[in-house]
Amino acid sequence: MRIAMIGVGYVGLVSGACFAEFGHDVTCIDVDPKKIAMLEAGGIPIYEPGLDALVEKNVKAGRLTFTTSLEEGVLDKEAIFIAVGTPTRRGDGHADLTYVFAAGEAIAKALKEPTVVVTKSTVPVGTGRKLKELFARVRPDLKIDIASNPEFLREGSAIEDFMRPDRVVCGVDSEAAREAMRGCYRPLNTIEVPILFTSLETSELIKYATNSFLATKITFINEMADLCEKVGADVNEVARGMGLDGRIGRKFLHAGPGYGGSCFPKDTLALVRTAEQNGVDLRIVESTINVNEMRKRRMVRKIVDAMGGSVAGKTIAVLGVTFKPNTDDMRDAPSLVVLPSLKGEGATIRAYDPEGKKEAEKLLPEVLWARDPYEAVEGADAIVVLTEWNEFRGLDLDRIRQMVAQPRIIDLRNIFNPAEVAQRGFSYTSIGRPSVGPAV
Repeated sequence: MRIAMIGVGYVGLVSGACFAEFGHDVTCIDVDPKKIAMLEAGGIPIYEPGLDALVEKNVKAGRLTFTTSLEEGVLDKEAIFIAVGTPTRRGDGHADLTYVFAAGEAIAKALKEPTVVVTKSTVPVGTGRKLKELFARVRPDLKIDIASNPEFLREGSAIEDFMRPDRVVCGVDSEAAREAMRGCYRPLNTIEVPILFTSLETSELIKYATNSFLATKITFINEMADLCEKVGADVNEVARGMGLDGRIGRKFLHAGPGYGGSCFPKDTLALVRTAEQNGVDLRIVESTINVNEMRKRRMVRKIVDAMGGSVAGKTIAVLGVTFKPNTDDMRDAPSLVVLPSLKGEGATIRAYDPEGKKEAEKLLPEVLWARDPYEAVEGADAIVVLTEWNEFRGLDLDRIRQMVAQPRIIDLRNIFNPAEVAQRGFSYTSIGRPSVGPAV
């Protein structure tokens, strides 16, 4: 098929490259000439494992091209995906659909033949209908069908999620849209991926409901971690015992400093706002949002308490600042709350992140940046683990013990075994598990 992908952000670039890998001819379009120039020169504007090789392969094969010209990029396309940003609107929490409708209007004006326009961006219920009305108003002379195709990509494993998804959700209200979506995802038939066809409204809500449920699951286990600390239980074992129940499942039961990223914070808030507009109370989702915000501030107190009640004049080594590993995404990362708060209480922060430094430097200007984990911990009064990058799991703790001013680890991701850390001479504080001191 001939596909256009509008927006080369995280969703658009990954989706475009993966559709090209399926064998489709894909044109990726973006208004930012710097991004397009970088892609044409072989660079990648985001970090996602394997994406650089996938883009390079399909560009060489002639299946993937880039342009700043929407007018040229959408011509003769059988499906046009809108994958632009839908950030939280300042002041009211609603999703900002400015870019979605701007793209829709530009598409309508540029088209010369009937086609199918697909919302890949996360959009509130009713957006597809509004786009349909927009097309009818701008181009009453042309048949433009609408589809909704929400993405379920996890940063750090997005390519695998696209190529081997749990399911594909397609909201359609015409046979032309249904056939276009079947064509786009036909390669998945060989591995029998379920393709769920629904109404536009149902498809749009599935995305928000999914993310809100996963955010709730994370928040639930974080609250269980707090209880575990009070009663002497181990949250890792609690999560394992829960997750082995097939009705619950193991995923997203990892206690930590709270969720962040580009999806969960804005999508939970947007869902609540949609519910309010329709006179429905979503109290569980509202509580999830509030508890998660408090969670980040709670982590500050946890660190301060573990350091004897004050961090003034002390140096804290922070390992990881991105909201999760295998990404450079800093959006709503817990570090954006935790690090400035510690700095405000008088601490010196020295941080290391394998991929996040470039973006984090803009957001955390008072943080000192190390070239590797060992430089970060040199002379530190405490080591705080904020992101569970795999390279941190294999650190030489004996070497670190000789480098730090105080042998103290505050592990907000539970990546270490408490007994092993204590055996190497560290006091150890983690999430939802008893704290331990150096083994004698």
